[in-house]
Amino acid sequence: MNTNFYNQIAQGTAHRKSRDENTTFVLAYPEYIEDLAKIACNPKDKNHYKALWIIELISIKKPEVILPIINAFCDALPKYKIEKAIRPSAKICFQLVKSKNVNLTENQEEKITETCLDWLINDVKVAPAAFAMRALFLLGKKYNWIHDELKLILSKDLDHASPGYRFAVKDILKQLR
Repeated sequence: MNTNFYNQIAQGTAHRKSRDENTTFVLAYPEYIEDLAKIACNPKDKNHYKALWIIELISIKKPEVILPIINAFCDALPKYKIEKAIRPSAKICFQLVKSKNVNLTENQEEKITETCLDWLINDVKVAPAAFAMRALFLLGKKYNWIHDELKLILSKDLDHASPGYRFAVKDILKQLR
């Protein structure tokens, strides 16, 4: 692992400018994607969520750059426990599933499906839940059983949910009809 690169990630902040600078760097030097994955896919590393922020932006701008690390990312998904890691992970899952430049394997789709379902069942915050349900909706076009499962999960306890969560659920349920 390149120490300078690690320090660059460690010094990064949640400010968009900081995340954009690190993203631009990795897009200019894609050989650093493996080092980025080593940080991001290790929840014991105190900076793993910062690396996930960068992977999230890469997945939006140029998802094919993360092709070499998708297996490591999918393997790490169930290990993310803090909100700072779950939120970008959920968005990365959504971006990977919707991207026309990324062909996920059945195994990768299965890991994304399992994790997104777990996030919904375990009541993660609104933003990651919205990305998880959207990823599941898209995966359900390929695997019908996912839509059935999604309907069941999303139909529960809507009365006690936040307005943002209710909006996302109603949008997905409307598309499922």
